[in-house]
Amino acid sequence: MFNIGDKVVYPMHGAGVIEGIEEKEILGEKRKYFIMRMPIGDMKVMVPVDNVEEVGVREIIDKQDLDKVISILKGNKTDMPQNWNRRYRINMDKIKSGDIFEIAVVVRNLLKLDMEKGLSTGEKKMLSSAKQMLLSEMVLVSEFDMEKIEELIIEAVTNDE
Repeated sequence: MFNIGDKVVYPMHGAGVIEGIEEKEILGEKRKYFIMRMPIGDMKVMVPVDNVEEVGVREIIDKQDLDKVISILKGNKTDMPQNWNRRYRINMDKIKSGDIFEIAVVVRNLLKLDMEKGLSTGEKKMLSSAKQMLLSEMVLVSEFDMEKIEELIIEAVTNDE
């Protein structure tokens, strides 16, 4: 169970801070909700308290795991299907998992693919949302601002050692 002030990740939405727990009646049903503030876009999200495990809400990573994310971003592009449709489904499954390491792999692979030959419109949208999820968690872990983290991601991916 999470508490006010906890930094958590809501899969497919990104990371945020629990600012409150409120009881709301929605569609005639009273439930308790975590009220999360997301650092990107200054958005608020309500997550039903009794659904957090089901939807995969988890604590954010620590600073050591942040180093692992950076090293994943610095890694080589992994083999992906040439068929963009199959590639899209595989990447979407990784994003839906809410696992930051899987999301980092998707961001790295799509950024590198974009530099090589460009992305389809669907993959551009996927890259954008995966990057937002990655950014939101990295911002909360590192205490850097969004611009600095975005630079760090691009630098890690484009750095050919």
